[in-house]
Amino acid sequence: MKIGVWIVATDFTIDPVILARRAEELGFHSFWAPEEIAVPVDLETGWLHIPGQPLPDNFLGMMDPFVSLARVAAATETIKLGTGICQVPLRNPIVLAKEVATLDYYSGGRFIFGIGATWIREEAEVMGVDFERRWGQTREAVAAMKELWTQEEAEFHGTYYDFPPLRSHPKPAQKPHPPVLIGSGSPNVFKRIVAWGDGWLPCGFPAREYVPPAQVKAARTKLDELAEAAGRDPESISITVYGMDGDLELIEAHEEAGADEVVLGIPSVPEKEALEELERIARRALK
Repeated sequence: MKIGVWIVATDFTIDPVILARRAEELGFHSFWAPEEIAVPVDLETGWLHIPGQPLPDNFLGMMDPFVSLARVAAATETIKLGTGICQVPLRNPIVLAKEVATLDYYSGGRFIFGIGATWIREEAEVMGVDFERRWGQTREAVAAMKELWTQEEAEFHGTYYDFPPLRSHPKPAQKPHPPVLIGSGSPNVFKRIVAWGDGWLPCGFPAREYVPPAQVKAARTKLDELAEAAGRDPESISITVYGMDGDLELIEAHEEAGADEVVLGIPSVPEKEALEELERIARRALK
């Protein structure tokens, strides 16, 4: 079982480089940075879709994941670098393809592209996204990026994105491209993963409540069935449970259920306390 870590630094006092370096030394597999670009002040959606429920403070204090992970890439050697998650339809896919390829190139092929499509209607609308069709837009964006990552002269003609032949460099170090893990709880998520993704990145906080082992086991069965029906190797599709705590029994239960990796959360606390928590998690979770 692979184990990664992630953190949201609300007061910006925690340097991700210091945390990631220590995580690498302790033997963690991956280091993840979340994304929230800007949240409208007048928000009717509410936390967990509860109208009027304010978002937690740690949801509002996220650094840009690509800048953060670029710093981490320069200061580490082996630990994987993931977005957990990048809100794809809020970004231009031509620019995003360049950012992903550059980070993967400079890190020596260590990038994991965890993606989502935003669950906040107001945020989507501010950024010019058709909220009801955001997953169709996300699928198109990923398809366009794959062209840019793999073709010397890439062009794309779709409903949301349309561009003539372009040259975009560098190409990612990973071939054909970094793994695309889809973070979604939609009923259609497994069909999407098999059709154009490389894995499922279920997110919930805390994960023990929102992504229990039984759900992971059912997902593994469904993904295997859909993959075989589509002619894909089920082993090529991963499950990474995001938002876990360091409970060893729960980690083992997820492994038995079919998860390939769990990503454990470090609380948004001062840097010294965050490092101490990282050490405690390592003692509990790393075998």
